[in-house]
Amino acid sequence: MQLLPLVQPAKELSKDEISRYSRHLLIPDVGLEGQKRLKNSKVLVIGAGGLGSPALLYLAAAGVGTLGIIDFDVVDESNLQRQIIHGQSDVGRLKSESAKDSINELNPYVHVQLHNARLEAANAIEIISGYDLIVDGTDNFATRYLVNDACVLAGKPYVWGSIFRFEGQASVFWEDAPGGVGLNYRDLYPEPPPPEMAPSCAEGGVLGILCASIGAIMATEAVKLITGLGETLLGRLVVYDALDMTYRFIPLRRAPVRVPITGLVDYQEFCGLKRPAEDHKTNVPVISALELKKMQESGTDLQLIDVRGIEEWNIVRIEGASHIPKNIIMSEDVLSRLNKDDFIVLQCKMGARSRDVLIEMQKQGFTNVKSLDGGIIAWIRDVDPSLPVY
Repeated sequence: MQLLPLVQPAKELSKDEISRYSRHLLIPDVGLEGQKRLKNSKVLVIGAGGLGSPALLYLAAAGVGTLGIIDFDVVDESNLQRQIIHGQSDVGRLKSESAKDSINELNPYVHVQLHNARLEAANAIEIISGYDLIVDGTDNFATRYLVNDACVLAGKPYVWGSIFRFEGQASVFWEDAPGGVGLNYRDLYPEPPPPEMAPSCAEGGVLGILCASIGAIMATEAVKLITGLGETLLGRLVVYDALDMTYRFIPLRRAPVRVPITGLVDYQEFCGLKRPAEDHKTNVPVISALELKKMQESGTDLQLIDVRGIEEWNIVRIEGASHIPKNIIMSEDVLSRLNKDDFIVLQCKMGARSRDVLIEMQKQGFTNVKSLDGGIIAWIRDVDPSLPVY
């Protein structure tokens, strides 16, 4: 859907800016006025990770006048496979600081405004209100619903994207779009999926190059909104399959039953991510990596079961563990072959999947089962740092 330009043009471009952006100025549909709109625009990019990296670089190169970055995470070596705004020397630095340096090196005419904090209900509307539009590069449903609701309340459009393995999606949401055609993220996902049905890239993986494809779409949509060029993705969902090299465009409509967004809520609870405090102590018994190591050394009779996928098992494993992936061990047939009298320790990458399996085993009558707290990542950190982290 074509929309009017979101941003008024700046008064002028300097001689150096004209030289820098000359290839834009030669495009009749962009020209001086379009470039002045970009110069006058303020865009907040949430997350300087897989999607935020290409989006930030291309928005900076395009001449967006002010780029806000909100990210409280630090650069990890595993990020570098896809988060191209960071380099090896940035490992351990705040992603926001690293991203700012890359942007300054790419385009010194861009003002970078950092928000080194976690986006929460307490600060979301205040931060978002200071920008013309929002580019949402987050990787979890709780933050996406927070961003959506804050954008609705602040009257801001936002560009959204997501990635997983070989597939990416992108769209534009703007509740207050002219002509009564506004949509928001809840029209696409009225309710969040159960936490166990929403694997992250840290668990399921992602093709690094996919981030560039979806991030470029997101940056393109931001430029179109700012300048009023072309048909935006408002009212459409684009689905990209990198393996088949196909794009599908799915029309979006307002959800039949819409609940007005009147305020921000607890999004961790909304997405089912909060557990009662006593649940961790009673229903889901855990064992630390150090405790497990001591039991192994003392000769305690126990069965260590790794419930991760085969790809993760092939990367790294704890010596002595047996491998039964979550989707297999959760079946009644497999559980019936395990001895309920054995002391069993379940282990995954960080503890979430082993917790789910443990709960199912409890339902089947297992009473002597524990989950490795923090998973194999905790084992590597606390017991055997020689193992690779993924």
